[in-house]
Amino acid sequence: MARIAYRRPPLPHPAASLTAALAAVALTLSSCAPTPPPPQEQASNDTTHDELFPPGAQLDEPGEEPSETAEPADWEGSLRPDDTTPEERIPEIHKRGRIIIGVDQSQYLLSFRDNATGELKGFEIDLAREISRDIFGDPDKVDFRFIDSTMRTEAIVSGQVDIVVRTMSITKKRLEAIDFSAPYLDSSVRMLVPSASGIESTGDITDARICVADGSNVVDMARRTFPDQEILRTRTWTDCLMAMQQFQTGAILGDETILAGAAAQDPLTTVTGEAVADQQYSVGIPKGNDGLTRQVNSTLERIRGDGTWDAMFDKWLSPHIGARSAPALKYRPDEPDAGNPDSAEGD
Repeated sequence: MARIAYRRPPLPHPAASLTAALAAVALTLSSCAPTPPPPQEQASNDTTHDELFPPGAQLDEPGEEPSETAEPADWEGSLRPDDTTPEERIPEIHKRGRIIIGVDQSQYLLSFRDNATGELKGFEIDLAREISRDIFGDPDKVDFRFIDSTMRTEAIVSGQVDIVVRTMSITKKRLEAIDFSAPYLDSSVRMLVPSASGIESTGDITDARICVADGSNVVDMARRTFPDQEILRTRTWTDCLMAMQQFQTGAILGDETILAGAAAQDPLTTVTGEAVADQQYSVGIPKGNDGLTRQVNSTLERIRGDGTWDAMFDKWLSPHIGARSAPALKYRPDEPDAGNPDSAEGD
């Protein structure tokens, strides 16, 4: 019969015994030490909160003064289309064979990337393609560039893009640097809140933090409407929705068309409250580029007249905010009618 040899367990290494002894002493001493005081709460005026808020977010304390330059402009209007061809109006763009348009890629319903197909979709994407169609006879001659909301004007001024189609409202500050097309979409400024919050008007906001996307004129509307509330400024409206889902903000103030997209993505939220302001979106165009302004406005006139605008709105926005009409085309009063060059509107 086989015999199993018995081996004596090895003795612990002297260093290991010493380590164990020291650990036991340390544990005994720590149990006798006084309990450390709880960490102090972070001061409310800390505006970074990088470990909590979406990247790049900033928290403004109550009482921040609104900027006068973000006020809606007393705008006289855009340039009326003339009878010239795209090749005559914008020879450089026409020769290049494509138009460079600044857009967003995360505003659901307006301008977003479809996760399933990778395609850009939305009301503003369709508008950009219609502008391309009228220049080149092809809606796909567009070079889309994604730009941050804080860089829309800079992208135009620096020549990074030919135009911007990205929920751009007309303000005094922007008019100093760029020109605008006639309006292509109306929107009112309202709130997005959790459906179970019970908030139905701005008066119901008592201690909730308000979130807005930085770089928009809604930042100053929030400061004016909610002077006693903290304002959380995020890089995108999607970040605002994320902050709400993480209970870091109680309400988002923004354009109804943008908020409708957020509500469609999160069924536990709802657009509510009275309109804080009414806004119109226009295409941003380089200062003094009259030919490009007239070209864009010729597209806006065409899609209003042939039913394309209505089809675009019904496809993307009507199911979420109801039926609307295209905004009136506003032209400068001294601009002659293309069909009657000797006449001027308002004479």
